Amino acid sequence: MASKGIKLMPTRREMLKTTACALGGLTVGVSNPLRHFAAERPIDFTSRRPALGERRFTSAAVEAKIREVKSAIADKELAWMFENCFPNTLDTTVRTGTLDGKPDTFVITGDIDAMWLRDSTAQVWPYLQFAGEDKKLKTLLAGVVNRQARCILIDPYANAFNYAATGSQWETDRTQMKPELHERKWEIDSLCYPVRLAHGYWKATGDASLFDRQWQAAMSLVVKTLREQQQTQNLGSYSFQRVTRNPTDSLPLKGGGNPTRLCGLIHSGFRPSDDACIYPFLVPSNLFAVVALKQLAEIYATVLDNRSFANECRAFAHEVSQAVNTHARARHLKYGEVYAYETDGFGNRLFMDDANVPSLLSLPYLGCCAAQDKIYRNTRAFVLSEDNPYFFRGRGGEGIGGPHVGLGMIWPLCIIMRALTSVDAGEIGLCLRMLKATHAGTGFMHESFSQDDPQKFTRPWFAWANTLFGELILKVGAAHANLLKELP
Repeated sequence: MASKGIKLMPTRREMLKTTACALGGLTVGVSNPLRHFAAERPIDFTSRRPALGERRFTSAAVEAKIREVKSAIADKELAWMFENCFPNTLDTTVRTGTLDGKPDTFVITGDIDAMWLRDSTAQVWPYLQFAGEDKKLKTLLAGVVNRQARCILIDPYANAFNYAATGSQWETDRTQMKPELHERKWEIDSLCYPVRLAHGYWKATGDASLFDRQWQAAMSLVVKTLREQQQTQNLGSYSFQRVTRNPTDSLPLKGGGNPTRLCGLIHSGFRPSDDACIYPFLVPSNLFAVVALKQLAEIYATVLDNRSFANECRAFAHEVSQAVNTHARARHLKYGEVYAYETDGFGNRLFMDDANVPSLLSLPYLGCCAAQDKIYRNTRAFVLSEDNPYFFRGRGGEGIGGPHVGLGMIWPLCIIMRALTSVDAGEIGLCLRMLKATHAGTGFMHESFSQDDPQKFTRPWFAWANTLFGELILKVGAAHANLLKELP
């Protein structure tokens, strides 16, 4: 029975039906979750980009693509959002130069003046396709690969780094902090993303010159660290504690994390949200590690003629993949066989998903499985339902959030990723309309927004979400061009 004064939200089926009608321009009843936030608000479509002389970097190829795509988008608001968002990383977050005679690029997240290995890869990833036609952009991307290798060699357990040895607000964390580190939360994906970028750069440009001694030393340390975290209990030599009121910012049991049983999976202290794992075998990150190890194997076998290391990476990937199949897949009461979000090797599994990537929703995007894979389809149905404790629905929209900023806060990252991994044009259109209706008139994506009022949001300058939105528009333009022409 509902408590007095609490309005029950519509079922998922009702919500999707009324949302589709509302976003198609039809008048619907009160169950329309976007009815207060759609295009009735007046918006000035003047560019929100920095003035040309104030931009951190300008790519001729990217600018040409912006003009091309913008002209193909019939909806003025969506075109304006693309123009603002897609170049945001280049406009506002990059610092280019040289270090030891090589290109060097430092990429901040936006409103946090530090470089995350995850975010920096994701922020520049959509620009790889233009590197072949823009030498300046190619150099910038090479600089990110070089900087990431340097960061890994400083500390493979750190997730975020300073531009120089300047110290951090987190230097009192109970872990092995160094002045070059912004934060030292061990997250598997922090080592997978640099592999993804280096491999993607090589595939896009054919340039293997970045795979020098420094990069190879960093990659050896990547594999060594993943092995250490596969073969140890309670994170082994790594520990982390923070004096905080927020329990997800620290690890239990003297900083070692909750107990596990060795089973071939790799420990992760924290999730890509920077929140502590409950069960330290984080499944989407383990699947991401399988992909990264296979990419390393390809590079070492094809370019570096080191078949021994390539075979080691392949064997490691096979071990983790087999362990995922044995310990991380389970039968859900409603959805059949699915991937759990976390497990511990004792048979315990956590059924949920988080908006941050790698997530269960993002598995096809990262190359972990096919979008039509049966277990993924089951998992997708689960994580995009109210049976996922971090799936939220309200008057402002629907999507996945996570513990990081609290209940009822939807992350645009999830809505974008839902569209990027969808094979249904109707669902992609729904996601585009939701993104259009929830940017709060700013023309940019945010970290999160309230399920009931998108005017309440966190992090107005979050470059990863902005660039990912641009990547989505490019994909839609290539695969579903009619959506950009017909979206109301």
